[in-house]
Amino acid sequence: MSTISTNLQAVQNHIADAAQKADRPPASVHLLAVSKTCPAQAVIEAARAGQHAFGENYEQEAIRKIQQIKEIAPDLALEWHFIGPIQSNKTRGIAAHFDWVHSVDRERIARRLSEQRPAGLPPLNVCLQINISHENSKSGVNAQEIIALAKTVSQLPGLKLRGLMAIPEPEDNPEKQHEPFRQMKNLYDELREQGYDLDTLSMGMTADMDAAIAEGATIVRIGTAIFGARN
Repeated sequence: MSTISTNLQAVQNHIADAAQKADRPPASVHLLAVSKTCPAQAVIEAARAGQHAFGENYEQEAIRKIQQIKEIAPDLALEWHFIGPIQSNKTRGIAAHFDWVHSVDRERIARRLSEQRPAGLPPLNVCLQINISHENSKSGVNAQEIIALAKTVSQLPGLKLRGLMAIPEPEDNPEKQHEPFRQMKNLYDELREQGYDLDTLSMGMTADMDAAIAEGATIVRIGTAIFGARN
């Protein structure tokens, strides 16, 4: 068994264990393998080992990789998630090549993605990114502005609002890791109570996935634990 296959199985086992400790069905937490900076062959290897969904941060690198994989392994039906900050000049490529976008944090970006989603493709699944730790260096909308953005995005024809995403400030204390994820779950529940048909909480990475799963994450974004250290 290859290193990627072994790592993937270990991560899946870890997710299942964390879900069971939180009294949740393991199937309620989905693994998004973050393949940014990884070569196409590494993605193919993970896909052959059973991984279906992959996350990318950089539009140009991702599109090259997606096209390369289609040429090398046309039998693979993969799901591509864009998880990085979005510049206005990158929306067309993202709208055309991705199934999900986790990092919508501005009305302008949402409108461009909707308008540029090619005809014939289903609506682009989107999560609204929240700057839950109020970091100046992080993308994301403030929690106070989330209702207005959700209302706008839910009405755009090229998009389907699925949920929320966050990247909290790194925290080594396992107990303190829970607080931002708990805040995210509260915002998610508030939106659902207001009638938004949400089903996705994208939160938690290698260092804090246990806390995220305990607080309700439905997607965890794991890269290094699967593919190894990035260049």
